Formats: sequence, C-alpha cells, structure tokens
Amino acid sequence: MKISIKNLGPIKQAEFTLGELTIICGQNNTGKTYAMHAAYGFFDYLRTNEEFPFENDVIEKLLKEGSVNIPLQPYFDRLQSYLNDASRRYSKIMYRVFAGNESRFENAELTFSLGTADSLSPTKVHIKYGTAKRSVLQISSSESKYELVASLILEKDNDDLPPKHIIENMIGEGIAATVLGKLVPKPFLASAERTGAAIFQKELDFTKNRLVEMLGEKSSKLHPIQFLSKFSGEYPIAVRRNVDFIRTLPDLKNKGSFILKNHSEILRSFEDIIGGHYNVSKDGEVQFIPSANKRVKLSLVESSSAVRSLLDIGFYLRHVAAPGDLLMVDEPELNLHPDNQRRVARLFARLVNIGIKVFITTHSDYIIKELNTLIMLNQGGERLKALADREHYYDFEMLSPDKVRVYIAEEALIKLDGAQRKKRCQTLVQANIDSSLGIEARSFDKTIEDMNRIQEEIIWGGDE
Repeated sequence: MKISIKNLGPIKQAEFTLGELTIICGQNNTGKTYAMHAAYGFFDYLRTNEEFPFENDVIEKLLKEGSVNIPLQPYFDRLQSYLNDASRRYSKIMYRVFAGNESRFENAELTFSLGTADSLSPTKVHIKYGTAKRSVLQISSSESKYELVASLILEKDNDDLPPKHIIENMIGEGIAATVLGKLVPKPFLASAERTGAAIFQKELDFTKNRLVEMLGEKSSKLHPIQFLSKFSGEYPIAVRRNVDFIRTLPDLKNKGSFILKNHSEILRSFEDIIGGHYNVSKDGEVQFIPSANKRVKLSLVESSSAVRSLLDIGFYLRHVAAPGDLLMVDEPELNLHPDNQRRVARLFARLVNIGIKVFITTHSDYIIKELNTLIMLNQGGERLKALADREHYYDFEMLSPDKVRVYIAEEALIKLDGAQRKKRCQTLVQANIDSSLGIEARSFDKTIEDMNRIQEEIIWGGDE
C-alpha cells in the first residue's frame, strides 16, 4: 500500500510504501511525525467511518426471511474508487487528527493507493450484535467465499429488534470488516507524549469518575453543560487515544494477547528492557515491580522515565496485540539508554517476524545500526552464523531487507504534481537497503562523521 501526502506541515509532497517494518528518520521539524500521524488517522478513519452502501431490498429480505447473502465481489472490484473517495473525505477533516487550525490544513491531502502485493480477498468475520445477555444479529463471512451472511437471531416480529437504520449500520460494519480486514491494519500508536499520560493514569480515571458523579448529583448547582465546558480541550487524536488507553489499563489485566499465549518469550525480552514488569493493584493502580526486588511495588511516579515511556507498549503487547496489527511508535528511543535502544530494535524485528507490522519515527542511530546488524547477519554463512552465536543473536530476530522500508525526511529535488520542472522541497526520500551493508542512514552518518573528524583532529592534529 502506498500513501501520498501533500502540503502537510513541512512536507510539500511525498509518498511512502508501508513495509513489514517502516522507518522515517531525519532531523527535527522535518515532517516525520506529520507523516506518521496522518497515516494513523487515515487507518483509524477507515476502520471507524466505513461507508459501504448496499441494495435497498437487503434489509427487507433480512426482516422477511431472517437471513440474507450479500455478494462481496462488487466491493472488491471498486475498492480503489472507494479508497479515493475515503481519501478525499479524510483530507477535508485531517486537521482534526492534529487538533490544528483548519485553515492551516486547507490544502493538505492524503491519498491511498493499492499495490500489487495488497491482499484483495475476504477476511473471516463473525460478529454478533446485541446486549451482553441477548444477541440480535449475526454477521459472518469466510475467506473462501466472496459473500457476507447476515442472520437475525431473534424472531423477525420480536419487539427487541433494532430500527432499520441500526441494522443498516451493523451490516455496513460487517462489509467493511470483511473487505478491509486484510488490507487496512488495526493501528496502535504510542505517541511521543506517552510518558506524560502514563504519570497521570490514576488522575485521569478519577476525573472521569468524578465527572459522572457530579453530573448525577441532583443538589449540584452547576449546570451539566457548564461543567462539561470546564473539561473541554483539543488534542491530537493520537494523544487522546493514548489517554483513553491509559485509562483502560485496569480493565485489560484479565485479557491476553496472542503474544502472551503463543510468544511469551517476547514478553520476557520486554521485561528485560524495563527491568521488571507492570502490575495492576486491586484498586486499579498501575504499578511497576523491579526484577531486582519483587517485594517492591512502585507507583508510576516513583518509576523511571523508561518504565513510563514503554507502559502503553507493554500493555499492548501483553493484552491487546493481534496478528496483522500495525504498531506505530513515535520516537521509541525516548528515555532509553543506548543498550536498551538496541534491545528495542531487536524486539521490533521479532514482532515483525510473528506478523505484527511496525512503523517508527526515530532519531536514534543505535536503533538503525542494530537493525542493520539484523539485516546483514541474515545473509547466513558459517562466518556470520558463528558471529551471531558469539554475540547472542538468534534466527527469529533476523530481518530480510525486503520487509523493511526506510525514508529520510529532508529537502530534495522533486517534480511536484502538475509542474514541468523539479523543485527543491521538503519530502521523504527512500533510503537504500542492502543485504550486506544494511540501511543507508545518511541522516545520522554526516553527524557522526563530523564528530569523529573533530575529535580525531583534537587528538592527532598536533600543535601549530
């Protein structure tokens, strides 16, 4: 899948293709976070604002016969057209993703193009709609048949049946989940603001509960609208989702991801990075228990900045992650020692190899260099195998270069759409990746070369 963006923050025009591992690096204020958040917002938009229309007689047939089959091939045939329409709608509201001024995003655009490798086949779906005690409607599909089956679970004349427009929404969601399931990954974004959100986990939950309490107090003299206005605020969508996720951490403790069930060794590697593990107390407080002293239970405020910066990623991996997800991390190196930055790079490689896509923005040369090592060691051969064994690298960490896409946010000569000549503009330039040399990360190389040059002259330059 290829994403193209225009007039977005510093970026005049750029395009990038998502790989199994996607990396955007570059200097500050070059548009890395803009590109990541725009992509996150679009995936989120597609998964929550689906508009797949169907024939008017579908609902009537469902209510009359209790079941209806909806052909899916027409939706796949016009999928690129649908994505174009969705891109145009999303571009008009993209300013909301960044909580920015609408006028500043007036000319911003995002388009999404299908690639030859993108899967255009149905996703297996089985959804039941209704209450916790009673289901109303069932939506199901299989990977082998290009059709969706909608079935009433209640009798067609039952008073508990929802209105027609609600049934329409349910079927629309089912079609979207089936058609887009393999194409559009479920995104989880750990924003650069995640450390601050972690600190206030308990206060955020208290604020929510107190809001509900005060709105329910009949004796309260404060009008509900006035009260709500005191809690208003505009934040980028990724930050809001981070806050929402942090607030739900106590509710996740009894859920287990496929990583917890099938790849628990990855969670142990994560615990090595943070030096312990997270715990949720009986009263819902998230705590950190150091490996060095398991009798100690630290609050998040008492814990290190590294523990806080990796909190949402830790809970995501243990309780939420599913195959095909897209884990997006803005600056994973935040608050991490170089040794742990290398470990995080190896963690990402392992996630890629078990079916989770990873998308990061980074300033870390340590992360890039460690990924380089995993790419270069993947060449095999007796010498490299012996080196990998000596340095404790494992086969399940190795990266194939065709899984990786790296882009550098920088100025370059490009031909803008509709222009006759190339112009120097801020864009994303794809970096070369070689199986024997790794990633061409010139964003870092020049800085490192300058530092080495200066230090070498200090040491070896001699007296004048």
